[in-house]
Amino acid sequence: MTTHHLAATPETITLGIFDSKIPAVLTIDPGDTVSFECLSGGPEVMPADGTDFVVPGLLRRIHDAGLPRIGTHMTTGPVAIRGAEPGDLLEIRIDSIEPGMDWGYCGYRPLAGTLPGDFTTANLSHIPIDRTRKVAKLPWGPELPLRPFFGIMGVAPPPEYGRLSSKEPRKFGGNMDNRELTAGSTLYLPVWVPGANFSAGDGHGLQGDGEVCVNALETALNGVFTFQLHKAVHASMPRAETPTHLITMGFAPNLDDAMKQALREAIALIAHRAGWSAGQAYQTCSLAVDFRVTQTVNGEVGIHAMIPKSILPG
Repeated sequence: MTTHHLAATPETITLGIFDSKIPAVLTIDPGDTVSFECLSGGPEVMPADGTDFVVPGLLRRIHDAGLPRIGTHMTTGPVAIRGAEPGDLLEIRIDSIEPGMDWGYCGYRPLAGTLPGDFTTANLSHIPIDRTRKVAKLPWGPELPLRPFFGIMGVAPPPEYGRLSSKEPRKFGGNMDNRELTAGSTLYLPVWVPGANFSAGDGHGLQGDGEVCVNALETALNGVFTFQLHKAVHASMPRAETPTHLITMGFAPNLDDAMKQALREAIALIAHRAGWSAGQAYQTCSLAVDFRVTQTVNGEVGIHAMIPKSILPG
């Protein structure tokens, strides 16, 4: 097994785009580990010169490169996994995540977020990050513990989708903004193109379920991922696993439909893992599974089901 490093450069960065035609910048074998360097933030959110916040020179270089851009997110990749084919399942073990800058940002603006009409002026806060103590200090007072995760982890979309904005999460993953996907968890994504072509970015230092004002604590992150390939294992949607829970997800234009999708995925997963009927799994979901609002701001909103492993046999 080999460990690779993928730096964030104009040659390895994509700005707000998912497209099956984007070529891989690195090809690895199943079982290999990749260290990803991921940056965050467009020119419009950079701190002014003369402040205590240092903008990495590489971040300025990437923006000066004039790369094509649709959405707002900066992702590193794609990484192809040798032998991956449509119909396979890609396992992404999240080994570690560390902040890559000493600051992040969070803001709101009119006509965006969960309350698009309530705030008529824009605001952007730059927030110091203490990487040693693992806390963020809000300008209005409290310190909050860091809980870093990547808002975007995804494979290439089905070719028939064409070129997409990075804003909406879909069945290939992408901008899921699921705060449970921290170090020690594992993400499973269905493969839609040869090689799978995995990318990551949209670093979040911390976030609550819902991500209501549009932003989390947006910042640069460095992540280490180990990839495994499961041949001919069908999945229709992303799934995940933590040390204590299995997770299914639903994405839709409204929370009702996202809930139904996450529930159907949970019923199917529980029935398969436990050997129970769909009806028994449905009742179990009502008795023991928590359904949480992932985010309400990405066009396609999200619900994720938290299934305790302790309720499943063996």
